[in-house]
Amino acid sequence: MPERLRLATRKSALALAQSTWVKEQIEARWPGVEVELVRVVTKGDKILDVPLAKVGGKGLFVKEIEEALLRGEADLAVHSLKDVPAETPEGLEVSVFPRREDPRDALVARPGLTLETLPEGARVGTSSLRRMAQLRLRRPDLEIHSLRGNLDTRLRKLDEGAFDAILLAVAGLRRLGLADRITEVVDAGVLLPAVGQGALGIELRSNDPRTREILAPLADTATATCVRAERAFLARLEGGCQVPIGGLARLDGDRLSMEGLVADEAGRRIVRRNAEGPAADAARIGRDLADEILEAGGREILAEVYGHA
Repeated sequence: MPERLRLATRKSALALAQSTWVKEQIEARWPGVEVELVRVVTKGDKILDVPLAKVGGKGLFVKEIEEALLRGEADLAVHSLKDVPAETPEGLEVSVFPRREDPRDALVARPGLTLETLPEGARVGTSSLRRMAQLRLRRPDLEIHSLRGNLDTRLRKLDEGAFDAILLAVAGLRRLGLADRITEVVDAGVLLPAVGQGALGIELRSNDPRTREILAPLADTATATCVRAERAFLARLEGGCQVPIGGLARLDGDRLSMEGLVADEAGRRIVRRNAEGPAADAARIGRDLADEILEAGGREILAEVYGHA
């Protein structure tokens, strides 16, 4: 009898593509293991007519999946790491990070257009307050509107003329074989990505050493180091994925550099700072960067807009 693992995943095309990739990696490395996909509907999947920031709460795309893990209905879960809150429920761990895809944002528009050459007053769609804030700072003349739905839905709305351009993660487009839709990969200096963007986080029960052993070959050390810094940064800011917080760590040998920001939704105030140090101190670098941003005005922005600091 083959050994069976149940992998919990959302039902979207992107989630299924990511989970299928993990399933194939496991089965290729462990011929005696079969992975079954368990499809789960999350709160974030059900509420499509309200901007995510107004739905409230953290973990809109992971809570139901984590409950399935805790109930023993699944053995592991694959998440887009940017959707995963910094705090994990007791008994679970997000501890395996495969090699990261490009973490940057992508502009999808008519061929030849860039963020700088979009016409004045162009309608731009995005579901991310982080993107909205930075875009309003860079191009206050643009009309920025909330855009919900899975990737196919967003692209269809663009193609039907509801928007002149939309912003998406490069990683998601590439994983779905849609890289040809990208008209500009936006530099992180212009749009700082979300914490964990482009990375997958694999979650499992903390008391399950066998699943941890099976997942070990998928882990990428460099990715783990960078996301450790980013998630420590997010945890110190107490931010969920629907708060205008950006953070990106980069590794150069044994040195880690990280850039982070906190913004208000209107893009009027953005506090952006850099930090660097030994890669072994990744978590400390992330926390110290968060503290620096809080002291430089980030605390006031978070307290005013979101009721916490």
